[in-house]
Amino acid sequence: MQTNRLAHEKSPYLLRHAYNPVDWYPWGNEAFERARSEDKPIFLSIGYSTCHWCHVMEHESFEDPAIASLLNQHFIPIKVDREERPDVDRVYMLFVQATTGSGGWPMSVFLTPELEPFFGGTYFPPESRYGLPGFGFVLQRIAEAWREQREEIVASSRKMLEGLREQLKPEAPAAALGNESFERGFQFFRRAFDPVNGGFGGAPKFPQPSILRFLLREYARTQNLEALDMALDTLRAMAAGSICDHLGGGFHRYSIDEAWLLPHFEKMLYDQAQLARVYLEAFQLTRETLFTRVAREILDYVLRDMTGPEGEFFSAEDADSADPDQPEVSREGAYYLWRREEIESLLGPEDAERFCQAYGVTPEGNLVHDPTGEFVGKNVLYAAGETEGLEPLRALLLEARLARPRPLRDDKIVTAWNGLMISAFALGARALGETQYLEAARRAAAFALKRLRAADGSLIRCWRAGEASVAAFSEDYSCLVQGLLDLYETEFEPGYLEAAVNLTEKQLELFEDTSAGGLFSAPETASELLLRLKDDFDGAEPSSNSVTALNLSRLAQLARRPDFAQAAERIHAAFAAPLESAPGQLPELLSALAFHNASQQIVISGERGAPDTKALLQVVNSKFLPFAAVMLGDAEHWPRLGQATAYVCRNFTCLEPTTSVEKLAALLEY
Repeated sequence: MQTNRLAHEKSPYLLRHAYNPVDWYPWGNEAFERARSEDKPIFLSIGYSTCHWCHVMEHESFEDPAIASLLNQHFIPIKVDREERPDVDRVYMLFVQATTGSGGWPMSVFLTPELEPFFGGTYFPPESRYGLPGFGFVLQRIAEAWREQREEIVASSRKMLEGLREQLKPEAPAAALGNESFERGFQFFRRAFDPVNGGFGGAPKFPQPSILRFLLREYARTQNLEALDMALDTLRAMAAGSICDHLGGGFHRYSIDEAWLLPHFEKMLYDQAQLARVYLEAFQLTRETLFTRVAREILDYVLRDMTGPEGEFFSAEDADSADPDQPEVSREGAYYLWRREEIESLLGPEDAERFCQAYGVTPEGNLVHDPTGEFVGKNVLYAAGETEGLEPLRALLLEARLARPRPLRDDKIVTAWNGLMISAFALGARALGETQYLEAARRAAAFALKRLRAADGSLIRCWRAGEASVAAFSEDYSCLVQGLLDLYETEFEPGYLEAAVNLTEKQLELFEDTSAGGLFSAPETASELLLRLKDDFDGAEPSSNSVTALNLSRLAQLARRPDFAQAAERIHAAFAAPLESAPGQLPELLSALAFHNASQQIVISGERGAPDTKALLQVVNSKFLPFAAVMLGDAEHWPRLGQATAYVCRNFTCLEPTTSVEKLAALLEY
């Protein structure tokens, strides 16, 4: 079968399109030069491997010879994996959102040969439907407009870009950030909170772990019970809903409805990492066993299904897979859905009745939100009743499910997401005392420091099949540094702290805006980008600026680097205006600011690995201490009272040291 240029790429998403009749190019100079030499517009298609509607548009349009002919004749088609090139994705998503009022994937953008966008959208059907114009019609009209109105198109595109550049100019500095910033953030989320179903806003509903982490910290900071209740109610609701995989562990991407009952079935590594952390933090705070069970299930799922031979973590699992009833047809959610009679045949009538009552399974199917009729007679699993004691039945169904055709797994290794997962496993090791989680964090860190670094010490973005591709972005540095710091505070191996310092220095060198503050997402060397953007939104993934601000404040204490504290303050100052006007867009940065302002240190002066040192650390690790830097001290600077000794310091003043685990526990209470 004939292939196009994407056959030479490493991204699973790009490779998926290698057999399309479309003459795809990867993002790069070869495509740009051809567009300029032939004076053709570029059709830029951006998506990712586990995107359901990306698959739909591929099947409907990019596999269609007639549409492929239009694309090949009139355009230079370029395909981009947004997970590999988030910098390209952000620039053109900004244009699509500005011109259409919304965005998403697949993203479809038409560019001049100078890469300037002039028309864009998301999914287009092959023929007009859903209120959308047919893709073939769109291609014909744009090709005609380019021939007849080229100058007007170019002028309009440049005017739009100038408008976007104007919007991106730094806002006037706001007043210094104080406690009112946290209160504004809390009130914003209070207004958005769904008191019936948990979560924030309506359908579709996303987990939003950055918001939950902020609310837990707001409770720790102020004892605001409403903040705590919003976070815990949301965590409980998600754990009960079908967005949670009750058989295999882990969470699906989001819920199509407001009650967490109809998931979009893809599973993303960054969701597992962030949700594992927030469930572990909720357990540290409340000791509620539900939270530790869910956290363990997430981490065990990642170990079982998303971990490579060297300890690296894969990116995602698809929403679509072959339908067990019709293997030649791929359907969304096919791997996860059940008919009542299937469960009865596997469990027997009595156990099946118990299970179906507990998990809401009905003969007619329980998917009430089914506009296309695709899920008739099928069931998702959600906690509709008492689920305790059903572990053996869940195990039987999981075993049967493992025999089904699995969803595609995107096995590329993304540096940022591996950093997030290292953090989750490190916290799992601390909070749960699980050595297997510590070993998982160690192996992943070793992989990252060996495979995801270039010869000059800089990071790379992705790795797959033995090859690295694309220089790293700011988020890759911030998330990996965070993972290394969390691992350092778990076992106090100096090499992790040293690597975190070196990578942070490199990150500031490559990405810091030394005039206006904050970090750009891409390095200055990315000359083909029309706009150099700063990540200013904590969404599905936390903003690089938010994570870096916290890293810098932690490193200022752990590595005794006051210059890093100053760098953190520059980030806070750069985003003071958006935090004042729209606090809901940066909850992770609010959490970083709370840490920076708190100035708390816990020093255990003892021999690493000694029983008395471990006993004191066990007390520390059992607590939710979001504003504390935890250090292992030496006897010269932190005198020992005959054995391992704990120092708790706040606002540059240390309380009386203690060797008692009971007294230490009391000192750590809020």
